Amino acid sequence: MLILIQYTVLFASILLLVALGGCFSEHSGVINLGLEGEMVMGALGGALTMKFLPDGTPAVVMVLTVMAVSLLVGMLYSSLLAFAAINLKADQTIVGTAMNMLGTALATVMVKAINISESVDNVSSEIEYVDQKKNLIVNIGKFEFSWFMLVAVIALVVSYIVLYKTRFGLRLIACGEHPQAADSVGINVYKMRWAGVLISGMLGGLGGICYITSGVSSWKFEYGVAGFGFLSLAVMIFGQWKPHRIALAALLFGLLRALSNVYAGFDFLVSLNIPSGVYNMLPYIISLAVLAFTSKNSHAPKAEGIPYDKGQR
Repeated sequence: MLILIQYTVLFASILLLVALGGCFSEHSGVINLGLEGEMVMGALGGALTMKFLPDGTPAVVMVLTVMAVSLLVGMLYSSLLAFAAINLKADQTIVGTAMNMLGTALATVMVKAINISESVDNVSSEIEYVDQKKNLIVNIGKFEFSWFMLVAVIALVVSYIVLYKTRFGLRLIACGEHPQAADSVGINVYKMRWAGVLISGMLGGLGGICYITSGVSSWKFEYGVAGFGFLSLAVMIFGQWKPHRIALAALLFGLLRALSNVYAGFDFLVSLNIPSGVYNMLPYIISLAVLAFTSKNSHAPKAEGIPYDKGQR
């Protein structure tokens, strides 16, 4: 049971970070379907940081550096969406989809190029971080506590305060609900939407490095992040774009995802004779069901996905 709780909290932390990122972007009025690509790029930045940091780097320095690089890379990658969707008024769905495909392909090519430069025989897209990963985890009895769990809780609290208790957050929400009205009182809609997308990229990048270090000590980037970006979107929608509800949804989906990792340890689940693939598919099946039954009653920002035209009223 303890290991189920551990994986549930860990997967929930990943989903929470990325879903909060999507929440900021959509509250500003930009649909961010590129979360998957942002997670991959953030994971790449963090993994390369762990790979090239010199041996003997203090644990605190390594953890903070890895997080900072993942945040930065995710933010830089999200600027592609911001420029295309906000400045060029491109279709946000198409841009996000393209970013997902580009992210995985670009990460795979980069890692292979690095591995080839180090060893002619090694053309894999895999990065190992066996020893470095130990610095990300603290053993509390039999429970493995990841620093990302704490970061996710902090991100939840900060996101709630920023969105509902600060001038910036209220202006961001206004730009996603009625940008023309926001502009009429002097709010720069373009800047606010850029801010929302960049924050989304930061949290998406952080969620990416959290995902690839969640259970293994190496990662092949050709695998991407196994659909966690899209699963985070489902969490965000199920949570009705509100941080506290997103947290509850993340716990639910985190539990479903954790079951696929530990079901073999529960006799009553094994006795059901359900193929392991079903447990792996369960979070995604549930997400489809949730979206199908809740889409009519969802309260998405009214102006999301609509390019802002300053002359329109």
